[in-house]
Amino acid sequence: MVGWKRRAKKTISATVMTIQTRSKWMSMASSILIQCTSGSSYAFGIYSPLLKSSQSYDQSTLDSIAVFKDVGANAGLLSGLLYTSKGPAPVHAAGAIQCFLGYSLIWLSVVGLLPRPPVPLMCLYMFLAAHAQTFFNTGNVVTAVLNFPDYSGTVVGIMKGFLGLSGAILIQVYDNVLKGKPSSFLLMLALLPTLDPLLLMFFVRTYPPHEGHDIKKHLNCFSVVALVIAAYIMFLIILKNVVSLGMLARIITFVILLLALASLVVIAIRAHLMDSRLPSSSIEGTGLLEDAGSVGSEKALARYERTAHQDDAQELSILDKTAMLRGGDLNLLQAICTVDFWLLFLAMSCGMGSGLATVNNISQIGESLGYTTMETSTLVSLYSIWNFLGRFGAGYISDYFLHLRGMARPIFMVITLATMSIGHLVIASGLQGALYAGPILVGVCYGSQWSLMPTITSEIFGVRHMGTIFNTIAIASPVGSYILSVRVVGYIYDKESASGHGCVGNHCFMLSFVIMACVSLLGSCIALGLFFRTRRFYKQVIFERLRHSMRE
Repeated sequence: MVGWKRRAKKTISATVMTIQTRSKWMSMASSILIQCTSGSSYAFGIYSPLLKSSQSYDQSTLDSIAVFKDVGANAGLLSGLLYTSKGPAPVHAAGAIQCFLGYSLIWLSVVGLLPRPPVPLMCLYMFLAAHAQTFFNTGNVVTAVLNFPDYSGTVVGIMKGFLGLSGAILIQVYDNVLKGKPSSFLLMLALLPTLDPLLLMFFVRTYPPHEGHDIKKHLNCFSVVALVIAAYIMFLIILKNVVSLGMLARIITFVILLLALASLVVIAIRAHLMDSRLPSSSIEGTGLLEDAGSVGSEKALARYERTAHQDDAQELSILDKTAMLRGGDLNLLQAICTVDFWLLFLAMSCGMGSGLATVNNISQIGESLGYTTMETSTLVSLYSIWNFLGRFGAGYISDYFLHLRGMARPIFMVITLATMSIGHLVIASGLQGALYAGPILVGVCYGSQWSLMPTITSEIFGVRHMGTIFNTIAIASPVGSYILSVRVVGYIYDKESASGHGCVGNHCFMLSFVIMACVSLLGSCIALGLFFRTRRFYKQVIFERLRHSMRE
């Protein structure tokens, strides 16, 4: 009898644990933990000097390899197609394979275990390594939007925020475990971002939509942890530039970081336990969510269509009919045929392109203005924090105003791109401290685009093909960066460099950043056009869906 009770108790405990680890909350926590190691492309500056010296590259060759890194990290069309057909687990597995192959081949080449590869082959290695990031990002972001459709801005902000922080987290691992060994860091990048998704990908699943009364409260807990980790890493970055920490102090600070990350799992289990006490939702089922907008969304869309028909019955054009498809599940080809897609693509080319061109040239700008190596290194590290704040804040704030007043999300793209142009002008001024103040504005606004763009994509074009569409729009980032970094910043810098041994002074970059300020302002105007085209849709469809969901 006693043995039977013990076996029953063990069975019940195992069942409870299985249920707790199979929920949308554990999916959320697992996705965040995968994101924390996914941004290896942001740590390029750690091993690029070793890559340059070991392979005898000049600066232009290294820049060419960096371009393939940027293209790989943003060209996510394949990951979107794979997600649409197979779901998140195969996407994570494909990303892990690419990550391992890319970084392990780079590591083998750097340490001399493989013959020195031709430059095109090294570009392929780098492309593979960076391309894995799009698979991890797609698997996590799209799953989060499907699991929390009413708070898509918040969850995308959290996911994109942790991706932005991941570079700083990986650098903390390097500083505390592999200090002074960039070749070992390359090996770590081949293993850690590969093993992490493989261990956690089976927890990342989509679940049927059911409403809990404290969804926003639990998401806020994830948000608080994100802010605490960002503040803690910023504190560590500043502290290590002021004092030299001993081994024991480095171990303690690293363990604290790991405990903060582990708290995400605690939040997920607690959220699931609280949800399980509520009455079961009337919506049952498993598998991929086909109708993430729910019945309320369909009713709101029908109402929008009736209103549009009544208002424009006599002047309904082909363009109007296309506009009425907003909120439906458009595939990539259908989305590309809409004006909204190209407005979003052009706005992102301006915003993401100028933001990426800024971070790619911060060190060179600091050198031309007389900043020390330590100061420019600190600027590069802190940029990831500003990037995180933009990604996280834009999603959270835009969600708040959408739920409160039905405010169309593209208006926040208008505001952030206009603010980014101010940041570029501050950097162009060359005034004392401008390289501290300007990158704060640019970093926050650049990060905002990475949160706003996927969310707007899911709302305008639907969630079924979201991964494919937003990854196609993300190609705007390397396209804009190439034009502005190589054809504008690089060209003007070389022209201003009279001796050929570098340029010193404000004139080296002033004109470049004035041009980028104009480009950002142009992006803001394009986003304003998108706002005017979609504001009625947001008010009558998205806002109505949210109100219907809250009433339920």
